[in-house]
Amino acid sequence: AVLEFIRVHPEVRALGTEPHFFDRNYHRGLEWYRSLMPRTLDSQITVEKTPSYFVTKEAPRRIFNMSRDTKLIVVVRNPVTRAISDYTQTLSKKPDIPTFEGLTFRNRSLGLVDTSWNAIRIGMYAVHLESWLQYFPLSQIHFVSGEKLITDPAGEMGKVQDFLGIKRVITDKHFYFNKTKGFPCLKKSESSGLPRCLGKSKGRTHVQIDPEVIEQLRDFYRPYNIKFYETVGQDFRWE
Repeated sequence: AVLEFIRVHPEVRALGTEPHFFDRNYHRGLEWYRSLMPRTLDSQITVEKTPSYFVTKEAPRRIFNMSRDTKLIVVVRNPVTRAISDYTQTLSKKPDIPTFEGLTFRNRSLGLVDTSWNAIRIGMYAVHLESWLQYFPLSQIHFVSGEKLITDPAGEMGKVQDFLGIKRVITDKHFYFNKTKGFPCLKKSESSGLPRCLGKSKGRTHVQIDPEVIEQLRDFYRPYNIKFYETVGQDFRWE
């Protein structure tokens, strides 16, 4: 969503697909990576998006080696909702996977959460952030609230534009709320000038999960969330 919204800005050019350079394709070399990028003027910023970088151990060092001035934008949302959303998406592709509950716990009665399951591990933001802070100062990392991006897209995008050091061009007038999807849409897309809503996987109805499982997960994430809030100096109010 952030990529789709920010690319409306005349000072930003963005790569549409996820290049996965700093995780899967690093062996192809920097020239390969550069060749994928849109042509830009000196005054423009080039943006790419690959969510898995955030949880890839080698990514911070590799990005730092390319350019220590790189600005990083991370969209975070309530880790419990994030895990359910992740599971919902996987389920739509592989209907025969185990239940959410079965994948979440190593031992349900003892409340032992299986942190090796990706859907759970990704939401442990404080853990992943440590790797990044070894290379980049917090001033070069901006955290976008996934929740506020839905309720106040213009406000969140205003902060993104400030962080990138560009004029606040994207404002309220760029958005309308799509009630069917429960998600904001752009009134005009960068390429066609027609309204642009995110793909069909966005705003998808989540699988119903036992409230007790949700409560156990909330307890599990709480210490990680608190540490994350303290580290970044921002309270996302996921409690």
